Amino acid sequence: MGRTESVDFRGPAGRLEGNILWPEGRPVAAAVVCHAHPLHGGIMHFKVVYRAAKALQAQGLAVLRFNFRGVGRSDGAHDNGDGEQNDARAAISEILNRLPDSPIVLGGFSFGSAIALRVGVGDSRAHALMALGFPISLMADTSFLVRSPKPTLFVQGDRDEFGDGESIRRLVSELPGECSLDVIPECDHFFSGHLDRLHTAVARWAAARPWSRRESEPAACPGSLEC
Repeated sequence: MGRTESVDFRGPAGRLEGNILWPEGRPVAAAVVCHAHPLHGGIMHFKVVYRAAKALQAQGLAVLRFNFRGVGRSDGAHDNGDGEQNDARAAISEILNRLPDSPIVLGGFSFGSAIALRVGVGDSRAHALMALGFPISLMADTSFLVRSPKPTLFVQGDRDEFGDGESIRRLVSELPGECSLDVIPECDHFFSGHLDRLHTAVARWAAARPWSRRESEPAACPGSLEC
């Protein structure tokens, strides 16, 4: 079953509150999962973030969830996504302090997925990326994604209010990296009624260990995932 460890670590605005889900045995990799928008109820304990973290833990990863600045017991105040990117970088540093040289999966839900991809594209410590409910319509620019060759999982509801199935398919088709895509039918932004499908998509992707794939290897398309 693994275990849960509550942690506080240093971020650029002060203390950041988090917890780590440890797998049974030695972790095969580590992950950081970022939560949704702090001004709209986003918190590390939200169901989508929790289920994604549990799916990764079940595949042998140590998973750090944390509260962005100004959320829960984390110090500071919301910074419109700029400071939150530095919070995510601090979270990577924290898990690497505990698991030096571990491959890192960086992901998130909604606002957190945008933060994760913005940071992960340029941070060499992130080996694979994960976006759940990617808020396409709320983003002024997604061109930064074309710079990333890193394996990336997108899981999206086909009725997502901030980026439906057609929108995410169009975006992913334009990306140069190894992308896996699961569009869930009859599903909204919050994966209401579809958390088991979300869990399965994340677990199957992690089971293929995309962080260890060499650039010359083709991307696998596990299970029902669309590539």
